[in-house]
Amino acid sequence: MALDRTEREQFLAEPHVAAIAISSGADGERAPLTLPIWYQYAPGGDIWIMTGRDSRKAQLIKEAGRFSLMVDRLDPTIRYVSVEGPVVSIEAASREHLVEVASRYLPAEKVDGYVDFAWRDHGEQLVIHMRPERWLSSDLGAV
Repeated sequence: MALDRTEREQFLAEPHVAAIAISSGADGERAPLTLPIWYQYAPGGDIWIMTGRDSRKAQLIKEAGRFSLMVDRLDPTIRYVSVEGPVVSIEAASREHLVEVASRYLPAEKVDGYVDFAWRDHGEQLVIHMRPERWLSSDLGAV
């Protein structure tokens, strides 16, 4: 059964690790780039992700101008939300962005150590904002 707008937005706002899918070529001969990724989202807003400035992910997103995210769970019911839309802005990531997204996924006592490591070792990062346009969702019931 499809989720209503409130259900799907609330589910997407939970701290799931998403699978990002980005077109990897106009020729149709190459599969999309699909990887796990942390993201940030609040109901009714845009989604943002962080990635390396010179990464393949960043390059493909800039070329395609859009991407998709899919999140799911198995318990207590099988549920998923998939969303796709255009990139609406790209900016240099700040340490505050990194703290915000790390705080979403890590226990509080691990955030500072992770942020120090990532800020030092991951290189320059971008924050890429996507406006959700197309939604697919379902709750398939208990396992």
